[in-house]
Amino acid sequence: MVEYPNRICKRCLLKEVDAEYFESLSIYINSIDEDLKVGNVTYKERLDICQECDKLVDGMCSGCGCYVELRGIMKKNKCPYDKWL
Repeated sequence: MVEYPNRICKRCLLKEVDAEYFESLSIYINSIDEDLKVGNVTYKERLDICQECDKLVDGMCSGCGCYVELRGIMKKNKCPYDKWL
């Protein structure tokens, strides 16, 4: 992946923007109790919705400031714009 230091990545997940930081986030996500996480299908559906959202910038929701890969994995979380529950 070519990096552009001043480019804002619209509709990119963190794993596409900053692989090193995503690795740390991924380790954290993997350490979360499985009972607290949604299933793989739901997680992918949530991330797909986020990737279509205009609020996604550099892997973060510009509306609430979360990393969508972390928000999307948790059962208790919802989209602040009610695009997914």
